[in-house]
Amino acid sequence: MTVTDLPYLDPTLSTEDRIDDLLARMTLPEKVGQMLQLNAMEDVRHQVEDLYAGSILHASPERLTQAMDLAEGTRLRIPLLVGEDCIHGHSFFSGATIYPSQLGMASSWDQALVERIARASAVEISATGVHWTFSPVLCITRDLRWGRVGETFGEDPYLIGELASAMVRGYQGDGLDDPTAILACAKHFAGYSETQGGRDASEADLSRRKLRSWFLPPFERVAREGCRTFMIGYQSIDGVPITANRWLLREVLREEWNYTGTLVTDWDNVGRMVWEQKVCADYAEAAASAVRAGNDLVMTTPQFFEGAQEAIGRGLLTEPEIDAAVRRILTLKFDLGLFENPRRPDPVRQAAVVGHADHAALNLESARRSLVLLSNDGTLPLLSEAATDADGRAVPAAPVTPRRIALVGPNADDADAQLGDWAGASGQADWLADGHPRHLTQTLLDGLRALAPQEWTVAHAPGARIAEFGPNPNGPLLPDGQPAPQVVVPADPDPGLLREAVAAAEQSDLVVAVVGDTIGLIGESRSTATLELVGGQIALLDALAATGKPMVVVVISSKPMVLPASALGASALIQAFSPGMRGGQALAELLLGLVEPSGRLPVTVPRHVGQQPVYYNQLRGQHGDRYADLTQEPQFAFGHGLSYTQVAYSDLRIAASDLRPEELVRATVTLTNTGSRPARETVQVYIRDLVTSTTWADKELKAHYQIDLAPGQSTELALEFPAAECSIVDADGRRTVEPGDFDLLVGPSSRNADLLTARFHMR
Repeated sequence: MTVTDLPYLDPTLSTEDRIDDLLARMTLPEKVGQMLQLNAMEDVRHQVEDLYAGSILHASPERLTQAMDLAEGTRLRIPLLVGEDCIHGHSFFSGATIYPSQLGMASSWDQALVERIARASAVEISATGVHWTFSPVLCITRDLRWGRVGETFGEDPYLIGELASAMVRGYQGDGLDDPTAILACAKHFAGYSETQGGRDASEADLSRRKLRSWFLPPFERVAREGCRTFMIGYQSIDGVPITANRWLLREVLREEWNYTGTLVTDWDNVGRMVWEQKVCADYAEAAASAVRAGNDLVMTTPQFFEGAQEAIGRGLLTEPEIDAAVRRILTLKFDLGLFENPRRPDPVRQAAVVGHADHAALNLESARRSLVLLSNDGTLPLLSEAATDADGRAVPAAPVTPRRIALVGPNADDADAQLGDWAGASGQADWLADGHPRHLTQTLLDGLRALAPQEWTVAHAPGARIAEFGPNPNGPLLPDGQPAPQVVVPADPDPGLLREAVAAAEQSDLVVAVVGDTIGLIGESRSTATLELVGGQIALLDALAATGKPMVVVVISSKPMVLPASALGASALIQAFSPGMRGGQALAELLLGLVEPSGRLPVTVPRHVGQQPVYYNQLRGQHGDRYADLTQEPQFAFGHGLSYTQVAYSDLRIAASDLRPEELVRATVTLTNTGSRPARETVQVYIRDLVTSTTWADKELKAHYQIDLAPGQSTELALEFPAAECSIVDADGRRTVEPGDFDLLVGPSSRNADLLTARFHMR
């Protein structure tokens, strides 16, 4: 019998039969090797031929092809599973479409849009030989100093669940047998974002009840809906690394939720238990602890290969426990059809789909929807009515006076700051050292010069620098082998740059100041001790404000920033969370009035870093309602966002005020566009449980609706959601609906002043 005649290579057999046959033929080293996911920036020949690696990540196009060739030459010809951090598009493939960050996507509050982004991303990713994206992130934003806030969908479990579910559907499509489908990965399970001092991967001080209350529900949803993989967080909870947490991985995920998918550790989690967390004496102990907790694939811990075999020899682990993990890994490979078609890079498909015009159009749509107008005194839009000509330039409805715009600030023409983390120049891909092709990204400078009326002039001056970046004094690598982030040295205000910017402002009719953060200040292991604008940016804003010229401030950043009075007092303020390649065009269109602002904050914006953590669904119970020196009210509330018109809410009515948990909460509310421009309104529906058996959030988002309203239009909107959603987690850790009175709260943001209220009772 030749190798091609073996039963595990027969596609007519069931997956279970094929795995049974293959497992019976595998040696223990080959089984352990299947559990390795190794960094392809190292020696892929050693990884595939000597360690029998079942999966690789961070593979350049050249190394990916080499690794696949090597796998085809191994004894059993088991194909590789290729993973990559394709977080908001194929992050590390030249020419691929880079969308807004997850936080930017979340600002749309639009599940259908997020699903379309994921589907288009999967089409591009699958053509490059990558089978698996480490996305979406289901972490709940808590402390904004954390460097990975921009990777999240914000601070609300309901909204995270809605958007993550949509993203999983988009990635996995109609099934893994679709050649454009890729594996989704829900991460980081669980509680990783509950940091200490905002420091990445620190101990998460979470009780099991708190996990069940807010951190686990989004994961439970995608687990039950079929997300095929979960990634395990770096951190520990109550002294137990998540990698070894049997309660979370086995009792909750596997047994309660009946999850049958595949678990992968994060970067060197197994090794981390030895050299960092120091809860295991050696790699044999660490391997046994990780496998017995329920992990399947072990990311970038090559010592697991010897450690797991030693653990079996010492009686710490059994071969059947290895078999169970390998079975789940092989199930993915068979379900993807990799034994018949390894899904190698396809240059013909790449030429057809990577950077496709339809994806560029979707990218522009998502960038528009990601922008949040935080304040506006009427200065915006710059054109009351306008269309575009054949070249895309704004054509006012009536003749306009020529205007001079001073576009200043370090992020006005910084493509990498606009793309955000997990993109070409963010440092994770050595084969894209110079980042993505510059001509594919439109900055605000590009956008205004392309779109402003021909009679207008746009003068550009950087005005300030954000920071200098130098080598890490502890060496170029972190202990786990990842590149050490450079040390940030905030730039001093530059008198020459400042004079140039002020001169441009004084000669202008309007100043557009573009500030924010930059690549070296965001991402994994790049948490910040402050939320203030870094470098010369505050001095720049203060100097521009002092000119007395009308000023619009645009914040291009990965996460909310604490802004100075000169920004908060500007004529208008726009937040752009890493809006992607087309962000500059979208911003220019918003400023000019070619599109309507529709974004809403998925996260709370603080007044001061000392308010951390600040989020809308705080637990009730504290002394007083303010700090001695500062209000507790945020600068901008969760759900906040303005339009170029006004939408009035009225006449909230509940259909039935006495309900049982198995029924629906039904209500109606009237919305009226009282302004002169169209609006896309995001109607937010919250509930407040007036008396609970355990302390609980003051209010929680339970539903949302998006409705388009023409000027002057009034409509009655029907609202409904399951009464079972009016639940808490009690002192015994059980989710339950308690009888009593509830308030239904409906409005345009989470601020109490913005919400209409109606009461109902649960029996």
